[in-house]
Amino acid sequence: MLPDQCTTTMKVLVTGASGFLGGRLCHFLLSHGHSVRAFVRPTSDVSALPSPSDDVALEFAYGDVTNYPSLLAACSGCHAVYHAAAIVESWLPDPSKFFDVNVGGLKNLLRVVKETGTIKKIVYTSSFFALGSTDGYIADESQMHSAKSFCTEYEKAKTIADNIALEAARQGVPIVIVCPGVMYGPGKISAGNILARTLIERFNGRLPGYIGNGNDRFSFSHVDDVANGHIQAMEKGQPGQRYLLTGENASFTQVFDIAADITNTKRSWINIPLFVIELYGWLSVLFCIITGKLPLISPPVVYCLRHQWAYSCDKARRELNYKPRNLTQGLQDILPWLKKSGFIKY
Repeated sequence: MLPDQCTTTMKVLVTGASGFLGGRLCHFLLSHGHSVRAFVRPTSDVSALPSPSDDVALEFAYGDVTNYPSLLAACSGCHAVYHAAAIVESWLPDPSKFFDVNVGGLKNLLRVVKETGTIKKIVYTSSFFALGSTDGYIADESQMHSAKSFCTEYEKAKTIADNIALEAARQGVPIVIVCPGVMYGPGKISAGNILARTLIERFNGRLPGYIGNGNDRFSFSHVDDVANGHIQAMEKGQPGQRYLLTGENASFTQVFDIAADITNTKRSWINIPLFVIELYGWLSVLFCIITGKLPLISPPVVYCLRHQWAYSCDKARRELNYKPRNLTQGLQDILPWLKKSGFIKY
């Protein structure tokens, strides 16, 4: 627990501040009265963040988590760090980037904490992928990834980073680990907001049916609930502990049906086999190699869909007062926003 600053105000650094989660987290921290330093790359799109002014306690620090001097400078004068910087993609032409950012960035931050001695607490954004799949059951924070196989390089990198964070905690580093589910909500349409991207494909007719046979199961969490969970983790979370900031466990078939009911549109009537989606994924990868445009669907996405990723957030409810909305409530929020923003029609 930080000294009184946790329940009043403090100066915090947010890495990955231009991302889907990082941006929402900055807004929430500012609304709680905190002074925020947003750590972004010089080329980052920061249009979703408020402009620094006398009325907004926000400042920008430029650099990269893979660049130690820039991260060290960004931490100067801060009491706490929300480490949300990550590459969130299912596939990249150069997989080493997953490890440079998702693993190397955390290592650099831990080195900064030891060198400066001024950071009192870290909330590290891990991932449900770091706990491993849950085929046929619901897991909690005690599950450790078997590390025998990985669906994606992202999953592998986040698992390695999760272990590094746990080891750092055992060595006395004041780090709290939070593991969001499949995040979604109004905001940046990116790989971190994959459900929004999938709904766009669905309502624009590019995804004409259900994905597979509906055996997939994911834990969906609204980005605003996750952002609130991060703030509660800073105030109430115990160093060395993991907290699952997940939500309702459901399949994409259920998501599509709920979305159809909310929008008064027809439900899908066909199922697209996963082998067809995997073939499309390989074609998308080939297209990426030619054009440089990252694919929405890639074979690793299909590998994930062949498993279940269902989790319980009971621990976060008890210890952090985490209050996730259900999937229907979340979709009632994002679907009108997607329509108003011009991404979908219904």
